[in-house]
Amino acid sequence: MIDEEFPRPGGRWCLDFVATLGRRHRTEPLERLPDAAAFGRWLDGAGLPVPATVDDDGMARVRELREALNRLVRAHMDGGQLGPTDLVIVNGSAAEADLGPRLDASGVSHRDANESTVAAVTSTVARDAIDLIATAPADRVRECEHPDCSLLFLDHTQGNRRRWCSMQRCGNQVKVADYRQRRRGALRSD
Repeated sequence: MIDEEFPRPGGRWCLDFVATLGRRHRTEPLERLPDAAAFGRWLDGAGLPVPATVDDDGMARVRELREALNRLVRAHMDGGQLGPTDLVIVNGSAAEADLGPRLDASGVSHRDANESTVAAVTSTVARDAIDLIATAPADRVRECEHPDCSLLFLDHTQGNRRRWCSMQRCGNQVKVADYRQRRRGALRSD
């Protein structure tokens, strides 16, 4: 099932976090984090603890980090220079205490919800982005090929041939449109 409010095709927290601003190529992108409640729902769906309070300054910090991550990941994908201002934002966030991993008795990993703050949550996401940029080959980080989609994902396929954020979402739409186009062309030539 696809989460329509918060698509999570990225395979990494940082890429799914960048996806909270959708349709980036349009003149009016889709803001999926208009308020603290939406941010809380995104965190909950990502398996991260929700801070008790998130004020307007906290939300401004969240969006600033998201956009810095977007620019850094895209620069990595393109083999370009990482922006110094974006590096300051991401490194500053990553320097905060993050959400420590914990194992429960059954061996399931959780993120420590104690002392969950905006800084701890954004630090965890920023550290994930640093790890992605430092370790993932640039050709494995991709943008969905659907013309209206700007979601990023990490391609884990053996042949490195994944084209869409989700086959159920964008892949199916592209294939249906291609089929209809071919069908119209075949009917015209008859």
